[in-house]
Amino acid sequence: MNHEPSAIDLSVDLNGIEMRNPVTVASGTFGYGQEYADIVDLEKLGAIVVKGVSLEPWDGNQTPRMVEVPGGLLNAIGLQNPGVDGFAETYMPFLRKHDVPVIVNVWGKSVDEYAEASARLSDVEGVDGLEVNISCPNIKEGGIAFGTDEKMAAEVISAVRKSTKLPMIPKLSPNVTDISIFAHIAEEEGADAISLINTLPGMAIDIETRKPVLANVVGGLSGPAIHPVAVKMVWQAAQAVKIPIIGMGGITDAATAIEFIIAGATAVAVGTANFTDPATCLNVVVGIEEYLLRHGMKSVAELVGTLEV
Repeated sequence: MNHEPSAIDLSVDLNGIEMRNPVTVASGTFGYGQEYADIVDLEKLGAIVVKGVSLEPWDGNQTPRMVEVPGGLLNAIGLQNPGVDGFAETYMPFLRKHDVPVIVNVWGKSVDEYAEASARLSDVEGVDGLEVNISCPNIKEGGIAFGTDEKMAAEVISAVRKSTKLPMIPKLSPNVTDISIFAHIAEEEGADAISLINTLPGMAIDIETRKPVLANVVGGLSGPAIHPVAVKMVWQAAQAVKIPIIGMGGITDAATAIEFIIAGATAVAVGTANFTDPATCLNVVVGIEEYLLRHGMKSVAELVGTLEV
């Protein structure tokens, strides 16, 4: 979609990550950027958030590990990745060739793993920020997800903060009673921004075999079905913190992205829609610009948090 440059200022600043527009991609839905490079102009994105990276290589879960469901997608990929060193050697040389900020999603099975992986990634040339996936289970605490326990969330965010000078963006879990508490914890522990929401837990059953469709039994639900939940949580988080928010969950077009911005998000991330139409991100950028023009706004910043309740 080609159009003439306009007077609209689409740029946003995530406390140190300068984006040319407010649209990025959700981790795990865009690979490491290289996979989409032939069909999407990466430099038209505001940033690229790559697939989750851990300290050591990780194989992920057994297959089948993805299934379409009404309103979205269930996945139990299990965070398969080549580890910090493998990512740095295999994917960063390609990403460094493109003029677009690179945000690396980082995860671990313990606080020490989060901190070490974050420290190592901070030394990799071309990494502009870290998105910290706190929805992972803490193997030392019986598998409780870091992101659903206030004390553990604070501990892991604090440890990552101490290990890196890069902009840090905790990715919050929706599986909590009050998202504003966790948003506040992230801000208190030194987060530069927050992203939300991660997937909601779900499962699918094959009624003929009476067995789970996914080898892992349960998975994470993403896509349009979770959009209203995500909009509500972004709005609640925006009331609780002053740091920027990246809103995500079921964005399929400019309208669903604009909802997040009105609710208080500075930027948005397109996820599951990348699988159905890889051009969704670029269409969202154009659609936001057209909306701002139509409403007489000169910048996307004018739209952030303008919900009238």
